[in-house]
Amino acid sequence: MQALLTGIATTLLLLLNTLILIGPMLAVALLKLILPGQRLRDACSRGVMWIAEAWAENCKRVFAVLTPTHWDIRGGEGLRNDTSYLVISNHQSWVDIPALVQAFNRKAPYFKFFLKKELIWVPFLGLAFWALDYPFMKRYSKAFLDKHPEMKGKDLEITKAACKKFKRMPVTVVNYLEGTRFTPVKHANQGSPYQHLLKPKAGGVAFVLAALGQQLDAILDVTLVYPGKGVPGFWALLSGQVPQVIVDIQTRPLDPALWQGDYENDGEFRQYVQAWVSDLWQEKDARISELRAQLQG
Repeated sequence: MQALLTGIATTLLLLLNTLILIGPMLAVALLKLILPGQRLRDACSRGVMWIAEAWAENCKRVFAVLTPTHWDIRGGEGLRNDTSYLVISNHQSWVDIPALVQAFNRKAPYFKFFLKKELIWVPFLGLAFWALDYPFMKRYSKAFLDKHPEMKGKDLEITKAACKKFKRMPVTVVNYLEGTRFTPVKHANQGSPYQHLLKPKAGGVAFVLAALGQQLDAILDVTLVYPGKGVPGFWALLSGQVPQVIVDIQTRPLDPALWQGDYENDGEFRQYVQAWVSDLWQEKDARISELRAQLQG
C-alpha cells in the first residue's frame, strides 16, 4: 500500500510540474517559428531549454522528497554549461533518463536525445520533445529495408540535419549506441559478444562526431548500473522501490581522427570508427562487471 500511495503522489506531482511548464515552453517554441532572424530564434531556443531545465530540476526535487532512491553519481566533475558534450551510455530502462537528469541537469547543456518517431504521440511529452528540437527517428526492420532499399540511410540523414541545428549553441547530445533497451531476450537473439550489453551501432555516433566534432569538449562515457535483481521499470522508481542507481561517468578526450573521414564512403575510416566503438564497449562491459562486483563485496 505504501508503494502504491508513493507512486500515485509522485506521478501526480510530476504531471502537475509538466502541466504548469508545458504551456510556456510551447508558447516560446511557437514564437520561434514566426520570429524573423536567426538571433531571435536562437534566443527562443535558449528560452525553451531554460524552461526544460527548470522542469527537470523540479522533477529532481519531487524524487528527493517522495522516494528513497540514492543517486550514486561517480565522476563528472568540472562540467560546464558553455560547451558541448557527447554522452554515450548503455540503455536498460526508462529509469535511465531520470538518472541522466540527476547527473547532468544544470551542470551541462540540456540534453538532446534521438527518439523513436512514435514518442511524438506521448501526451504532453511529445509536444515538449518537439519544442526542444529532439530528432525523431523512424526505425525500419531488415525485412522492410529489403523491400524498400530507398529508405536505407534515412536515420543518418535525420542525424545530419539535427546536428546542423545543434551547431548554433552548446548542447549535450545523448547517444544510446545499442539503439534499444537491453533485455535478456534481445541479448540472446543478437548473440551479443558482451556480457551486459547489446551490440553497439557505430553509424549514428559517427555522424554526430562528423557534424559536431570540433564543437565537442569531451565524450562523457556513462555506465548505468542498477543494484539488485533485474532492471527496475519506471513505476518502480515512481513508487519508491529503487533503492540505488549508480551513474558512473568517465570523461574521455576526443580523438580528432574520429571525425576526419567519410563514414559512408570510406571503408577504412568506417572500420576505424567501428573498432573504436568496439573497444569502448568492451571497456564498458568490463566496467559494469567491476561495479557489480563492488556491490556484492
